Amino acid sequence: MELGLQGKVAIVTGASKGIGFWTALQLVKEGAHVTLCARGEKQLQVAATSIKKATGKDVLVVSGDMSKEKDCKEVIDRTVEKYGRIHILINNAGTASANSFEQVSSELWQTDLDLKLFGAVNCSKYAVPHLKESGGGSIVNVTAVLAKTPPANSLPTTVSRAAGLALTKAMSKDLGQYNIRVNAVCIGLIRSDQIEKRWKDQAPHLSWDEYSQQVGESIPLGRIGDTDEAANVITFLASEAASYVTGTAVNIDGGSGGAL
Repeated sequence: MELGLQGKVAIVTGASKGIGFWTALQLVKEGAHVTLCARGEKQLQVAATSIKKATGKDVLVVSGDMSKEKDCKEVIDRTVEKYGRIHILINNAGTASANSFEQVSSELWQTDLDLKLFGAVNCSKYAVPHLKESGGGSIVNVTAVLAKTPPANSLPTTVSRAAGLALTKAMSKDLGQYNIRVNAVCIGLIRSDQIEKRWKDQAPHLSWDEYSQQVGESIPLGRIGDTDEAANVITFLASEAASYVTGTAVNIDGGSGGAL
């Protein structure tokens, strides 16, 4: 399938590792010019080197904290300065934060919303004029499947992520007239540094496949998802192959979610 990403300009936040890194790698492999953004300069450079080694192509690296509006503006400005345009924005910056309601301080509420919700709001706000100038484009907001069915002890993350789903739908209605598509992906149990640490701490005698199947017994597909499986879906939604898809949220959870 031709994804139509050759020569497109994409920004991926939270791109130093995990889903963000693999999405950036997939976009570069498909011919896109990519900006990597995350807080850690050193890890970003490692990611850029890995992409260069895998593809032979350079990427733009911009370190920044997406909870700060000025940093959101800078990554957009630096990308336009380098490539002259923007077609794709992947709002992936975020951290895990799960507590009971009574354990969440006012400061933690604000910190979580600033990063996961307002990071996407501000990056999109500064990117949209450039997407319009390019004749349209795609925004993908990375959220969590638990945003649709929040369990106990899942705050503030599930609230921030649920707000991201509402943001996605509302933006898709406002921006469709400019041929700007806005979609979300809802991430379930996907291989990550945190999960790999848990595997090595709890079951070092098991191979990854054995551990994945053991933990994934309650998941219909029977395993933890691979990072590149999430990246593949995000890349598709960002591409011209999904040109009539907007305002939707796709679960990447092996069937474990309780809502469509």
